[in-house]
Order: sequence, then structure tokens, then C-alpha cells
Amino acid sequence: MPDNIATIAGKPAMMYAGEVPWHELGTPLKGPATAAEAICAASLDWEVVKTPLHLKQGTNYQVVANRFAMVRADELKEKMPHVLGIVGRDYTPLQNRQAFDWFDPIVGRDAAVYHTAGALGEGERVWILAKLPGEFRVVGDDIANKFLLLSNSHDGSGSVHVKFTPIRVVCQNTLTMALSDGKGVRIKHTASMPERMALAEQTLGIINARFGEIEAGFKNLAAVALKDDRLTDYLQLVFPDPADKKDEPAMKRVAQARLNSRKLFEEGTGNRMEKVRGTLWAAYNGVTEFIDYGRGQRTRERHLDSIWFGNGYLTKARAYRIAVAKVAAWKN
Repeated sequence: MPDNIATIAGKPAMMYAGEVPWHELGTPLKGPATAAEAICAASLDWEVVKTPLHLKQGTNYQVVANRFAMVRADELKEKMPHVLGIVGRDYTPLQNRQAFDWFDPIVGRDAAVYHTAGALGEGERVWILAKLPGEFRVVGDDIANKFLLLSNSHDGSGSVHVKFTPIRVVCQNTLTMALSDGKGVRIKHTASMPERMALAEQTLGIINARFGEIEAGFKNLAAVALKDDRLTDYLQLVFPDPADKKDEPAMKRVAQARLNSRKLFEEGTGNRMEKVRGTLWAAYNGVTEFIDYGRGQRTRERHLDSIWFGNGYLTKARAYRIAVAKVAAWKN
């Protein structure tokens, strides 16, 4: 399945609002909608349960102490349910509805809408992406839309994560940054709707302030011109040599990543625009375009998993941190 999107009940576990995704998969949903409606459209209306693990010894089965398999409740009656992960005794699952209810006081207000939602792999990771109202202009005609990405894992690898995900309009590069990079945001579950709305107002204020910081950071990158030696320095930091320099395949991968990112610095979508060309902003976007679109079919099959949560996300986060750290030294 493209993008590593899960198949649940015989169909892709994904919904979308607006334009049809590039892979033409998923159930269309008209927004604004509630989290519950998005979850149903994306085939995420199931729960997970902890089940005991058994070790087979001959014809006998022995319970494995303090270890449990996470499986979907709707698969319990199947002969071979998919194991989403192995967890310990104290692990407490967070159901999809519980995780995504966090968004409801925010999304649907002021034209914010659920954009996509779905599951990856066999359902071990679920996500919901919300498009927020407004946009920001980095420089000239280079504009980014504002998105929030919330994910929940069922494999024991982590809890709920929220990330700021500006998406560059000109090329749809995802510029994902964790919410933890700034002030944390959480909406408490309360019985009082007015209180929930007041908390939503506070949360929206924090979110908009953080997007303001991101916009300022991008503008700073666009104000730094890069000469060839600085571009080389930047790409060497973003794609460092492997620990074992005798590992020829790894050395070739690093060299190719630097070469492709350098080419996209010069020729990448939007990087020839006035005030973008030749800047640190163009270098950063050359890296993000390479990660999002230029890593080959093998990576494309796990596209969302990589660019939002995996090695692609880590590389883009590193590229941004390094770029921001270089602004003061390279601005003059």
C-alpha cells in the first residue's frame, strides 16, 4: 500500500478533505467535522486491547510473565490477529477516540478543518492532520500553510505527539517540528463546555504564537546568503559521515544525499524565486524536498511514516536546528 497506509476491513484506512491525495486513496469527508466523524471515515473506529503472550513448548503453551501483545479488539476472534506491539504490565493503551478528542475544541472553529486521518502499517500508528486558518509569508511569494499533526501509537513506542507542520505551498514540502520545541499544549477533559472553549482559546493563542516564532525563524533563514563553502559546510552537518568510513554503501548514500540536496538548493521547486535563490532558506528547503520526494521508491512506500515520524523527520529537524544555529554567524 502506498505511503504504508494500513488496510482495514478491506479498504485503505484514511480519510481526506479537499483535494484527492496523490495516491487517490481514502474516503472523502466534507469539513468541518468532529473527530468522531473523521475517525469513522478513516476506518479508525476500533479499540486496542492487551492480551497475554504465550510461549509454545511442544504442544503446550506457557504464559510469558509481564509481557502482553497489543491487538485490535475487532481482530480478537481471528485465528491470527495482527500484533501491533509488545508491552509491559503497566502499559495503559490510549484509544483512538480518546487521543483525537483533544482536537475537537480547536478544529472546526474559524475555518480550521480535519485534513487527513489514517493508520500506518497494521494500525500501530494512527494520525490526524488538521489545517488551521491563515498562512504565513516567508519572503516574496513563498507562502506556507499552517497544520497541526497529532499521532498516537499502539505499539508501546510512545504516547500522543503533536507537531507543527507548516507546508510550503509552492512544493508541498512538510516542515515538521515537534510541539515540544515550544511551550507545551494540552486540553484537559472537563464536563463544562464553556471551560473547554476557554481552554481552546488559550490553546489557539499558544499555537498561533508558536507559528509566529516559526515564521520569524524562516524569515531569518531567507535573510542569509550562502556561498559555496557555507553550503558545503551546512550539508556536511546535515548529512554527516557514517561512523565507519570504510562502509562504502553508507558513504555513497551520504554523498548522494549531499549531491541531491545541493542540486535542489539550486533547482528545487520554488528555490529560484526572487529573494529565495541562494539563501539558507533555499538550502533548508533543498534538504526537505530531497527527504519528501527524492529518496526513491523504496522509501516512497513508507513515505508518511518516514517524513512525519521516522528518519526523514529526524533529518529535517536536524537540518532546521543547524540552519537556525548558523544564522547569527552567517548573516553578515
